[in-house]
Amino acid sequence: MAAELHQRHDHARPQADTDSDSEDRQDEKVLVSTSPVCVSRQSHNAKRLIDRAQEKLGYTPDQVLHRSLNTFQNFATSFAALYFIGGVRVTFSTGIAAGGNLAYWTSFIVTCVFTFIAAVIAEICSSLPLAGSIYLWAAEAAGPRYGRLFGYVVAWWSTMAWTTFCASNTQAAVNYMLSVGLHHRTGYVLFLVLTLAGNHDSSSIKFRAVQWAATEVMLALAAIWNLLPRQFNSPSPRDTKRVLTDNDAAKYFRWVFYLSTGSVLLDFVLNLVWLPIATSKTYGFRSAHDAFMTTYNGTGAPAGWNWCLSVLATAGILIGFDASGHVAEETKNASLSAARGIFWSTVASGLGGFVVVILFLFCVPDANTLFSFGGAQPFVPLYAAILGDGGHIFMNIVCIIALWFNTAIAVLAASRLVFAVARDGVLPFSPWVSKMVNGQTRNAVLVVWGIAAIVTCTILPSAVAFTSLVSASGVPSAAAYGLICLGRLFLTPKKFPKPAWSLGHLSKPFQAISVLWNGWVVAVLYSPYVFPVKADTLNYAPVIMAIVTIFALLSWWFIPPEKWLPSKRIQETLDGGE
Repeated sequence: MAAELHQRHDHARPQADTDSDSEDRQDEKVLVSTSPVCVSRQSHNAKRLIDRAQEKLGYTPDQVLHRSLNTFQNFATSFAALYFIGGVRVTFSTGIAAGGNLAYWTSFIVTCVFTFIAAVIAEICSSLPLAGSIYLWAAEAAGPRYGRLFGYVVAWWSTMAWTTFCASNTQAAVNYMLSVGLHHRTGYVLFLVLTLAGNHDSSSIKFRAVQWAATEVMLALAAIWNLLPRQFNSPSPRDTKRVLTDNDAAKYFRWVFYLSTGSVLLDFVLNLVWLPIATSKTYGFRSAHDAFMTTYNGTGAPAGWNWCLSVLATAGILIGFDASGHVAEETKNASLSAARGIFWSTVASGLGGFVVVILFLFCVPDANTLFSFGGAQPFVPLYAAILGDGGHIFMNIVCIIALWFNTAIAVLAASRLVFAVARDGVLPFSPWVSKMVNGQTRNAVLVVWGIAAIVTCTILPSAVAFTSLVSASGVPSAAAYGLICLGRLFLTPKKFPKPAWSLGHLSKPFQAISVLWNGWVVAVLYSPYVFPVKADTLNYAPVIMAIVTIFALLSWWFIPPEKWLPSKRIQETLDGGE
């Protein structure tokens, strides 16, 4: 979830999960040691674990999502949501301005090392693999005494993060389109639209109107894909088993996992092969010293804090791995598959991102030349200068398509979160919001679409208003990760549902370090990015975060305990996992 950062400058053997006869099998425990992390995997019957948790939480068969996603599809959800090459590209100029090349690549290494926070979240997901599960993880991690408070806070934080991310990510794709229109004028229809709009920057209301309209259209397309049915034939009232048949439209929905992953890999391979060849014929490669050792201060901050602000760019690239957890309930063998999806998608994205960072450090010219390109998306003119007229058009089309699929996956994850909250009866019109149609959380998708569309409208009166709103979208996720780890470390250190994917003796140290790391990330994300601080450069993330937290506290205070996440239910879930 990195697009919003640019706005600010910006063996446990796999068990079959489909047959009911597995209910009668004995639980088996297998200890496996793997490198680099030694993991103890206690392979409970995954279906029994999920069903028991759902029963404790009071869910009926009609409120439970059909388990149809395989391991790869779960992995693809987080892998596409992270979109590592897009994240590096969007935050590259931000990171270079804060400390230069040396700060950027060293901060990225530190960020990758600390991605074992994903392992902690993956372990918790293995214990409670339910839809929209991040707020349930927080509630159970805090135990019966503080569970409702943690649950409310994380529910509000995560809902804000994912819905605003849908808006900001779509606008990032539109920025590519508009920037391409400015740098490929001959025969390009979009340039004519921009010319009629007047000024070619966000200071013009006409230009912002074009941005808004294009963003709304792309957001609508991403939401409509998520409205495709997944299956039909409702379960018989006398039979709690789901007998579901996929139709052609349902099969199309699953393409989003393969196409989104494919677009990320295509983008990665094109840059890895094409960009160095083109660079050697244009600007030429930077020397090892220039690529790795140069520094820069484009923020105006004191030298030490200017360096720290590079974390603002790198940390956001690997925020959003909880997407696999949001679709865990509909994943086969979820206790293992969803945990693996969270962890390995983060590892793959971190390694791939590091390769891209090194690639860009050698291929992108010095900071002054990079910043001279300007534009809503500096990589568009950069690609034009390096790849040539036709080449940069093709490359940017790939970027736009990948970002659109990124948005489609974000809508998927956000809708599962909204569905889960509504299923617990908290939202207004909860029965309608949590209603499923053709196996799809249709109404929850509509709610996410509506909220993201409203957020997008804030760009019309002021680009600063939109930027301020979406710039805060990375903060709640980092804060939620830290809060969950804090609860596990101090409130439920010994009593928690047993995970099938376990870190063993590494669990507690990883939890402690995750609390510290996420606290540091939140502090950096709260910081102003440009100094001296003025009204138009103020970071409104702390203000927005405070407002959202107040709403969460009000909900926790006024909604009766028996209405949502009562202490007894939290305790029963903890006991049921023992």
